[in-house]
Amino acid sequence: KCRTGPLDIVFVIDSSRSVRPFEFETMRRFMMDIISNLDVGPNATRVGVIQYSSQVQNIFSLKTFFTRADMERAINSIVPLAQGTMTGLAIQYAMNVAFSTQEGARPPHKGVPRIAIIVTDGRPQDRVTEVATQARNAGIEIYAVGIQRADMNSLRAMASPPLEEHVFLVESFELIQQFAKQFQDKLCGVDMCVEREHGCQHSCISTPGSFYCECNPGYRLNGDGKTCSPIDACADGRHGCQHHCVSLRGSYSCRCRPGYYLSHNKRSCIMIDYCSFGNHSCQHECVSIPNGHYCRCRSGFTLQPDGKSCRATDLCNGVDHGCEFKCVSTEGSYHCVCPEGQQLQADGKTCSKCGAGHVDLVMVIDGSKSVRPQNFELVKQFVNRVVDLLEVSPQGTRVGLVQYSSRVRTEFPLNKYHSADEIKKAVMDVEYMEKGTMTGLALKHMVEHSFSEQEGARPLSHNIPRIGLVFTDGRSQDDISEWARRAKESGIVMFAVGVGKAVEEELRAIASEPVEQHFSYSADFTTMTHLVENFSLNICPEEGKGEMEIRSPCECEALVQFQTNTVAILQSLTEKNILWARSLAQMTARLEDLEKQIANKK
Repeated sequence: KCRTGPLDIVFVIDSSRSVRPFEFETMRRFMMDIISNLDVGPNATRVGVIQYSSQVQNIFSLKTFFTRADMERAINSIVPLAQGTMTGLAIQYAMNVAFSTQEGARPPHKGVPRIAIIVTDGRPQDRVTEVATQARNAGIEIYAVGIQRADMNSLRAMASPPLEEHVFLVESFELIQQFAKQFQDKLCGVDMCVEREHGCQHSCISTPGSFYCECNPGYRLNGDGKTCSPIDACADGRHGCQHHCVSLRGSYSCRCRPGYYLSHNKRSCIMIDYCSFGNHSCQHECVSIPNGHYCRCRSGFTLQPDGKSCRATDLCNGVDHGCEFKCVSTEGSYHCVCPEGQQLQADGKTCSKCGAGHVDLVMVIDGSKSVRPQNFELVKQFVNRVVDLLEVSPQGTRVGLVQYSSRVRTEFPLNKYHSADEIKKAVMDVEYMEKGTMTGLALKHMVEHSFSEQEGARPLSHNIPRIGLVFTDGRSQDDISEWARRAKESGIVMFAVGVGKAVEEELRAIASEPVEQHFSYSADFTTMTHLVENFSLNICPEEGKGEMEIRSPCECEALVQFQTNTVAILQSLTEKNILWARSLAQMTARLEDLEKQIANKK
């Protein structure tokens, strides 16, 4: 048998009317004798058969049969066309159709030889030279076999060079079977894979006069044409694996990361539900995560150190409960309460506003470097919480803001804004100054400028309380005693609020009497909400029986009345002093008259 490697062979058989029935049977025998000695198969030699006369008929293509038995049955069933001899048309069909990859021909880069065997007994009735040249240029090797009356010039025009190896003339149909053996020897040639050291890593495929290498399934041929490399089926990115793609000799499989398992579609991954095992021991809720689980408590509860049990949380222990005045914790929840004289609003958090007490309030806040930007934002929130306690209006409470570090800056005076919303927005727009801590300089600025009528303070004759609130987080870099004293002497009620490294001695020096009710301290910025509560209580004191008592925030008029009474007493004392001075002047005048009279008598 011919074992030189795969070939793509198409028989082009003349079945014109000049070929008599018994002669056509000889052609059948010729084809079957050649096929019987070929190694046929999908990866070996493939065979197709077409017959022609005035038209072309495809008997079977290169992809139709892969066993000799199937091919022989198809050849035996051929019915001759018995018409004209259109050999050129048959060559055209072989080139465009029979040797196409759609009909089973191997692609040109595979290097599988394409061979057309044309068997005819007469002169073509159409032109063959041009179409045969096109077929040869397309890589088809043409063998021309003429019988009896065949035209030698036409055979030579069709065949591939060298002509002595591709043109055959048989004198009669009886001799064609004997010619088959000779033709097969021409077709097979030498097995190059046997005769030479081919160097193929996997398989060597012989072709007439040459060979090529092929790789096993799952491998691709390298650029050297001999060695093979595994095909990485994951490399093109079309595998669809959710987590990992693992190459397997021309194929692949999907794998999941630890803590996941592969779903039924063999591509996507599903997280293992460790909580479903039932051994988590979580008191409230179990939450699955890759490679394990953790316990979580319901809202209002805190996970304990054992990581499993839960305990009710003090929800008021923070700055996010939203209560304007005070937060009261209950198991798993909380509620807000308001000071005496105020009612809780519909939102459950805010309290009714004070409507009777009106003050001029200037807040002096520390903007030094030690405060730090994030804490300065908390200071601004603290200021706005204070503003929320007041009924701000031109005729009601007026608020001014001063920031200091190594210098002092009025952020807005008392007469700048006339509503709480305007003030709160302006506070949030304040920019952090940084640098030093000149508290004494800030007190001086407050006394000389902030409470001046030019900046919105109402005249003292209006009996509107003036309140100064100083906020600091550290020791002052200058002396505060003089201007703290002057502030209080000028009638300003001073409150001192300290946080962190604030010095108690300085806070006490700033605060008005009684000191304990006019200064507050918090260890850090995040827990200073109680300072607002203290301030809301201490801003409205009244004159009690020998001591300072705390009244409702909505009774701030007590402070106004207290100051009014104080002014009245001072006025009364002044009037008495005037009367005493007049009496003294009269007595002095009388004494002078008496002295004159005594002198005259002498």
